[in-house]
Amino acid sequence: MAVLFLLLRCYLNYLSPHKSYVAACIRHVSQLLIARSRFQWIRTLEIDRNRVKGVDGGSKGFIVGAGKSLMSVKASFSNVVNVLLDWDDVHNGDHCSWRGVSCDNHSFSVVSLNLSNLNLGGEISPSIGDLRNLQSIDLKGNHLTGQIPDEIGNCGDLRTLDLSGNLLYGDIPFSISKLKQLEELNLKNNQLTGPIPSTLSQIPNLKNLDVRGNNLTGTIPDNIGNCTSFEILDISYNQITGEIPYNIGFLQVATLLMYWLFIAVNATRRSLQGNRLSGKIPEVIGLMQALAVLDLSENELVGPIPPILGNLSYTGKLYLHGNKLTGNIPPELGNMSKLSYLQLNDNLLVGRIPAELGQLGELFELNLASNYLEGPIPKNISSCTALNQLNVYGNRLNGSIPSGFQNLDSLTSLNLSSNYFKGRVPVELGRIVNLDTLDLSNNDFSGPVPASVGDLEHLLRMNLSRNYLDGPVPAEFGNLRSIQILDMSFNKLSGKIPVELGQLQNINTLMLRNNNLHGGIPVQLTNCFSLNYLDISFNNFSGDIPSTNNFSRFPPESFSGNPLLCGNWLGSVCGPSERGPKGPPKLVILHMDMAVHTYEDIMRVTENLSAKYIIGYGATSTVYKCILKNSKVIAVKRLYSQYTHNSREFETELETIGSIKHRNLVCLHGYSLSPNGNLLFYDYMPNGSLWDLLHDDNTVMEAVDQEVSITCMDLGLVRKTFQLALLCTKKHPSERPNMHEVARVLVSLLPPPVTKPSMLPTKALNYTEFVANTEAKKQPHQHHQGDNSASDAQWFVRFGEVISKNSL
Repeated sequence: MAVLFLLLRCYLNYLSPHKSYVAACIRHVSQLLIARSRFQWIRTLEIDRNRVKGVDGGSKGFIVGAGKSLMSVKASFSNVVNVLLDWDDVHNGDHCSWRGVSCDNHSFSVVSLNLSNLNLGGEISPSIGDLRNLQSIDLKGNHLTGQIPDEIGNCGDLRTLDLSGNLLYGDIPFSISKLKQLEELNLKNNQLTGPIPSTLSQIPNLKNLDVRGNNLTGTIPDNIGNCTSFEILDISYNQITGEIPYNIGFLQVATLLMYWLFIAVNATRRSLQGNRLSGKIPEVIGLMQALAVLDLSENELVGPIPPILGNLSYTGKLYLHGNKLTGNIPPELGNMSKLSYLQLNDNLLVGRIPAELGQLGELFELNLASNYLEGPIPKNISSCTALNQLNVYGNRLNGSIPSGFQNLDSLTSLNLSSNYFKGRVPVELGRIVNLDTLDLSNNDFSGPVPASVGDLEHLLRMNLSRNYLDGPVPAEFGNLRSIQILDMSFNKLSGKIPVELGQLQNINTLMLRNNNLHGGIPVQLTNCFSLNYLDISFNNFSGDIPSTNNFSRFPPESFSGNPLLCGNWLGSVCGPSERGPKGPPKLVILHMDMAVHTYEDIMRVTENLSAKYIIGYGATSTVYKCILKNSKVIAVKRLYSQYTHNSREFETELETIGSIKHRNLVCLHGYSLSPNGNLLFYDYMPNGSLWDLLHDDNTVMEAVDQEVSITCMDLGLVRKTFQLALLCTKKHPSERPNMHEVARVLVSLLPPPVTKPSMLPTKALNYTEFVANTEAKKQPHQHHQGDNSASDAQWFVRFGEVISKNSL
């Protein structure tokens, strides 16, 4: 007041003509301010001295007590050497200056403790309950273990308690219910067990309860509706069971706040087993007008979606996926004008997609995948111009793609796979300029692929597989400069691979298998340096396989089923300079039942040996099923005509099998020498493959004659015979025994004949050693450059040694 009085006098003197009075007045004010400053400094010094000595009316100071409590808290931690160096009551008695500690400016009591993300271990000391003036505790993001101490309930002024992201276990203590000022309780991502305390409803101001990512069990407390101050309730990623309480709909307040209700589980966190809420969705939830997010996903909820949810006019996100919900999608959901995310996937929903969903002008994501929805996609879905992702995978939808989809400028992901859509792929798809994912696989689309799809410059993944698409691969696909995965397999595509695909520098996967593509493999594909996976198998490609860049690393499976394809790649059946026989095809008839047929007849019936007639393939041949015009079924075995050993193999088969008739040998009816390869015409055997029989104990004996099944009860001998047969089907001739060697092995499997005592018994062949030596050929052998047959020769030497030791 003295200073104010002097300032007033100075102002009045300033108005007078005597300037000396003004100067004197200013000197008086300055002296007074200096004196008060010195007094304040002395008083502050005295207060600091009292803080150190604990002077508090003659008793032990509460400030010293707070320091001791903090030292007890520190003692229960580990890994504190580098992060809590200044917590030292010997060398630094001012605990208010310690890291993470905040004090009140007047009482100097501890009001905040923030030790988050310091990599602390150990436990939370019960001494934390002695800091009774704490208003905030933040210990998140450490490695604290043990239980939450009951003493924490003594911090009566606590408003925020965040212990998330630790390793705490045990129950949530009921003493937390004593914290009447608590507004935020965050215990997420720990290992807490037990139920959610029903006494939490006694905290009148609690706004945020987050206990997700624990192992909590039991049910949602029935009195949860009493927590009328809730703004966020998140109990996801737990093992909560039972039904959703009906009175959960009472979570309302008068003011328009954005309430969040999470009762969900994230599918990527199944290790926590999630919640298992059952029963129906309470209709009373539809009365929670202020609800911003409703997430009941990944539970075991049943029954229909309540139509009253359409009243949630402020709800922006509705997640009901991963339950067992049934019935139709309520058309009333189209009234949720603020809805931006609607996920109803992975349920048991039936019926049609309601056209009312087209009213959702703010809809960003619509996921209806994996249900039993039928009918077409409503055309007015195209009115959802904010739509970014549309997923209807795995339903029973039909019809065609609405042409109005071209108006969805914001659409980046379109998944219509595994439905019954038909018709042509609309040209308008090429106008969805921001599309990065397009999946139309496993439908009934037909016709050519529109060239306009090549205009989707942002496209990353496109899957058109398993349809009935025909025509060529558009050359415009070379403009898909961002494409990483392109799958057009299992269609009826024809023509050649466009050389423009060599411009795709970012492509990682190219799948064109099981089509009718022909011609050579463009050498330009070797410029696709990011290409790691290629599958062009089961087409009609011919010519040489490029041998440079990444093509040298592709496995044989990438090219199988193209018998006219040659190249220097591992497992190739031909060299790049070799070709099949020239001249007109020649058909040789060995049995009269083939006499009425011509080579052209067989080609016409099998559509030039189309891939759809393939019933099996091996290292040296592909087998096709052919039904002749007299209804006789034969198997056409096409030998890879470029095989260097092919000529001798073909002659051997004709000389041995063609002249032998036996009930246990498949009959060879004829053969053909043609540009499509050397063809052998056998009886069709409908009982599966030797591999299946060999690896099924229940069917091995069924594969042999009944008389053998009766007389040969040693299943091991039968399996050894089958294994010998498999050795005869190895990929290269050098890996297979000849007929003389096979005969010796078969004889060794027979029971030894009865011999006279004076005769020396014949030495039995060691079958295990035989198989081991045969399999040894698979291992790589070191040999000098130029001696390419060294490994084969070594194997024959070892095999011969085994045979010579077991002569007949």
